[in-house]
Amino acid sequence: MTEAIAAPTLRGAAVGRGIGIGLMYGLFRPRVLGAWRVPASGPVILAVNHAHNIDGPMLMGTAPRPVHFLIKKEAFVGPLDPFLRGIGQLKVDRATVDRTAITHALGVLEDGGVLGIFPEGTRGEGDFASLRAGLAYFAVRGGAPIVPVAVLGSTGRRGRLIPALPPLRSRVDVVFGDAFQAGDGSGRRTRKVLDEATLRIQGELSAHLEHARRLTGRQAPPAE
Repeated sequence: MTEAIAAPTLRGAAVGRGIGIGLMYGLFRPRVLGAWRVPASGPVILAVNHAHNIDGPMLMGTAPRPVHFLIKKEAFVGPLDPFLRGIGQLKVDRATVDRTAITHALGVLEDGGVLGIFPEGTRGEGDFASLRAGLAYFAVRGGAPIVPVAVLGSTGRRGRLIPALPPLRSRVDVVFGDAFQAGDGSGRRTRKVLDEATLRIQGELSAHLEHARRLTGRQAPPAE
């Protein structure tokens, strides 16, 4: 029998935002640039590069609105499962078409909420070089603008006390870009429209990341 998963709530995401603010500003020194670019109301998707495990919590604690993140199901283990659900986060099975996660994510947008997505699908170089089609689908289907977000400074150095984290009290830059529409305005959701939207998104996200690096003085890591 399939387990019924409750839809995420704005109240839960607001609690998660409060926890994120306390932890991220307590452990690190976030510098937030361009947060005013996030629409104050209505549905919006935050598309975030993903190079370190703190990138999600960092955005939850620095975004001007509560965020519901799509998070891989592997993170929902032990006590983290009820905790992540309780703070409004969405569990997604990346190995299949997770209809429950899709329904809940679209529900967040229909309710005028903020959906957080790592468009690269998994933690990597954090350079938006490889995008999955999911972001385009939610943007076109939900009719929500995308705000690109670059989290810079979470990688490169390891903390002495907790090697898995950046050094305590180190600066992490969170740069929000201009909102844009991924679709062509037709409302169609054909494969061609989604493919074109994915290319448009990749161009916008890559350009924002380059701008964010120039703005913060953080250079791209050297190619191996």
